[in-house]
Amino acid sequence: GLRKRKIMNCNSFTYTDHAVNRLFNRSIEIEDVEIVVSSGTIIENYPTDKPYPSCLILGFVGLRPIHVVIGKNPNGACVVITAYEPNLMKWEVNFITKKRN
Repeated sequence: GLRKRKIMNCNSFTYTDHAVNRLFNRSIEIEDVEIVVSSGTIIENYPTDKPYPSCLILGFVGLRPIHVVIGKNPNGACVVITAYEPNLMKWEVNFITKKRN
């Protein structure tokens, strides 16, 4: 059967200055990030991140894999910390498993 995927529910999005710069430099659109967050899968959790616990989400925009690191503030807004296209030097072909050096 289909297993239920863990996805992030956001009632709104905010972007750090860092995230905005990174998105611009990496040609990732705000719309792409929101597609990834709403349809992607959480592949790592970072419960001790500050100021909010965060997680890493893998999603696809067309055939392009994108990782988004996102936190959630107490109001339920999702705070986008960064987004990037995972590099096959660092990630296995599934883009879920980090390669061991």
